[in-house]
Amino acid sequence: MMIGSLVLEIHIPDSSNLKEKRMVVRSIKEKLRSKFNVAVSEVDKQDLWQSAVIAVVTVAPDKLQLEKVLGSIVGFIDANFPHLHINIHKEII
Repeated sequence: MMIGSLVLEIHIPDSSNLKEKRMVVRSIKEKLRSKFNVAVSEVDKQDLWQSAVIAVVTVAPDKLQLEKVLGSIVGFIDANFPHLHINIHKEII
């Protein structure tokens, strides 16, 4: 069994308050959960208006399948949230 994680460091340039930021973060989290059946949580910078850190974790029976899922998630994020500045850090255990 392999465990894979993505840490998304997000800059939300159009957010002018916490309510707007939380709408963006909630949208990202809900879409990732429903499309990829992964665990998703905001893990840092909860009180900053234009920054968020989201962790995505999944498991798979082998590394190849895990790489495929993580790659699909990265592609989905790039395609659906082009207006956000996102740094992605990947780790496989």
